[in-house]
Amino acid sequence: MARNYKKEYANYQGSEEQKKNRAARNKARRQAIKDGRAKKGDGKDVDHIDGNPRNNKKSNHRVVSKRTNRSFSRKGKSSSEQH
Repeated sequence: MARNYKKEYANYQGSEEQKKNRAARNKARRQAIKDGRAKKGDGKDVDHIDGNPRNNKKSNHRVVSKRTNRSFSRKGKSSSEQH
């Protein structure tokens, strides 16, 4: 069965909360590039250590590989306990 992106956006990604979370993640990435901690196209992610994409304090960010950032389980323990 093919993935229905239009339905996915309408039901989840298009919600106001998710739009704000996405904007906050993008802002964190732009700030890391501006500060020289990341480079455009470097294949890295800006990890929010506490798992909250709206917490954009510099102390809550770290630049890590995509594999590292996306490898821990998000179920059960809070993300801050996983690091």
